[in-house]
Amino acid sequence: MDGLLIDSEDKYTAITNSILREFGKPELPWSIKAQLQGRPQPEAFKIFFDWAQLPISPEEYAAKQAALQSKYFPESQPLPGVRDLLTKLLSTQATDKPVYIALATSSHTRNFQLKSDHLQDLFAAFPESQRVLGDDPRIGKGRGKPLPDIYLIALETINANLRDKGEKEITPEECLVFEDAVPGVEAGRRAGMRVVWCPHPGLLGAYKGREAEVLAGLTGEHKEEEKSAAEHEADELVARRADRSSGKTGQLGDGFGDLVLTLEDFPYEKYGIQPA
Repeated sequence: MDGLLIDSEDKYTAITNSILREFGKPELPWSIKAQLQGRPQPEAFKIFFDWAQLPISPEEYAAKQAALQSKYFPESQPLPGVRDLLTKLLSTQATDKPVYIALATSSHTRNFQLKSDHLQDLFAAFPESQRVLGDDPRIGKGRGKPLPDIYLIALETINANLRDKGEKEITPEECLVFEDAVPGVEAGRRAGMRVVWCPHPGLLGAYKGREAEVLAGLTGEHKEEEKSAAEHEADELVARRADRSSGKTGQLGDGFGDLVLTLEDFPYEKYGIQPA
């Protein structure tokens, strides 16, 4: 959602840099921001605070951040091409090849409301039952992006509604994930889904020469090697209970990841989508 559907990603950056300047720190570089994008708030916050080394407590920083978010998030606006994309995807409901859409965002409920309450017409494209937010209890602790859970849960919300109507369920291989963040691309690939990566120009610059790695989910954002044996065992237990695992990444050039610079003039036919 952030940086893909609406311009809130730039607002995150402006808010962060405002606090950094207050304490004489350098602005947030894309090398760090790239690690924060798309991640659940607790994980992103730890990465940022370890880097920033601010002379205030995490609680004080969070309070400053929340105050600025309350001010600026309600000013968020759709990014170019988004309204047209959603309109055309919804129009397929009138065809014999309907497309079903769900929202999967790491934003928690409070922030989601700040960013979306004034854009109800836009977010009405996503049925309430097909929205998965970052604090959704169905996402296990520590199971946020770049793990695949949020996308698999989003698919299940669609399939649950299809089952109720007696219609054929959708498989992960039939899904198309739209992402702007590198951990999100990895999450989509680990879910076994095709991914369209539409990054911010700054992020694309940070990964110049590594685009194919990103599209395959091979940038190593899910660093399993850093976990202890006990942590691995705990993760596997959680995954078994949820009937999920970390999933497999793709392969370089496997055709299941595509890079687009904008959602304007999206090539629907390439993905077998037929707007009405």
